[in-house]
Amino acid sequence: MSSAKERRTSNQITIPTITTSQSTPQTPREQKKKKILFKCALTNTISDVLTNREGWAQTQGDDWQFFWVTREWMTTCYDKHKFTEKQLICHFRNDFELTRKDFLIKNYKKARKAKEKSGVDVATEFNFIPSSYVLPAEYHLFVEEFRKYPTDTIWIMKPVAGAQGKGIFLFRKLKHVQEWKKKDSSGSEALPYVVQSYIHNPYLVGGKKFDVRIYVLVTSFRPMNAWVHREGFARFSHSRYSTESVDDAFVHLTNVAVAKTAADYDPERGLKWSLPKLFRFFKSMHGQSKVSKTMNDLAKVIIESLKSVQNLIIQDTHCFELYGYDILFDENLKPWLLEVNASPSLTASSQEDFELKYRVLNHMIDVLDIEKKWVARYRSQL
Repeated sequence: MSSAKERRTSNQITIPTITTSQSTPQTPREQKKKKILFKCALTNTISDVLTNREGWAQTQGDDWQFFWVTREWMTTCYDKHKFTEKQLICHFRNDFELTRKDFLIKNYKKARKAKEKSGVDVATEFNFIPSSYVLPAEYHLFVEEFRKYPTDTIWIMKPVAGAQGKGIFLFRKLKHVQEWKKKDSSGSEALPYVVQSYIHNPYLVGGKKFDVRIYVLVTSFRPMNAWVHREGFARFSHSRYSTESVDDAFVHLTNVAVAKTAADYDPERGLKWSLPKLFRFFKSMHGQSKVSKTMNDLAKVIIESLKSVQNLIIQDTHCFELYGYDILFDENLKPWLLEVNASPSLTASSQEDFELKYRVLNHMIDVLDIEKKWVARYRSQL
């Protein structure tokens, strides 16, 4: 492998880059020596991983074997693209069945109903998403449910396709939803949202709420082949938890994009913990037996959520997906699924964050085992 030097991005993250052949266009002969040709539509950590992977070379043509595509490419190009035997992309065609909040809820409820019909006690065996409704379609069902709860119950509203905490708000009174439900002055319908009962008893560390990002690689839905990466991270809210105010995003939301808007935000201050560190903390507080049960429950959440869409996702051997699962633990260490991301952020907020994401992505490619599968085929054709 050619020698490398270090460069720094604008946010002072040290990234290794190849300084020889990567800096100049390669001839077809040089590219063949590299054997694995890739394209990458992003310029963050995944680009660095692919650029620095031994035996890989970037191409601007259609002769790629690995393409890190965007959602826009999936929408506009996937159906028209004629895949060769050795081409692989990073999304399934209809991954929204799992990753759009309204579809996630719909498929969860369908799977839960099927479990209940088969005799499963769903209250204990299949209960990992809070009570949820898709608005405006299920508005009247939500109102019926709302009136069953105490008047001080907190609910949370999320846009079905939102990200980075945008559009999320909490409320206690039905009038806030009624105002949202009204048509705007142009007469257009309200945008679809998911409303959920708010998990009022989150596990707190240092008085702060947090959620956990877990990376799950799926290479096939039929048969189901999935891997959970050991590394992930916990994201802490900027401010200490309290239910006195439902309007303070710094208290209730853990998104880095939200925390960055705080006047005193410092990316190195410690708003993230690694997943191993979090579970070591859990073990010190609750013992190995309790933590082992929590980890088993967490694995079940991931497995059951994937199974709920197993027969819906369009199976394609040219596709894989790295999902970002967002999990919240309550005070009893019960895991609750908040959402699943088809395009989890690969932009690093700190040096530690970059190194973690770099390892996750590098290990992902190891699991895909592209070199062994395709280089062997290439050599057999020589």
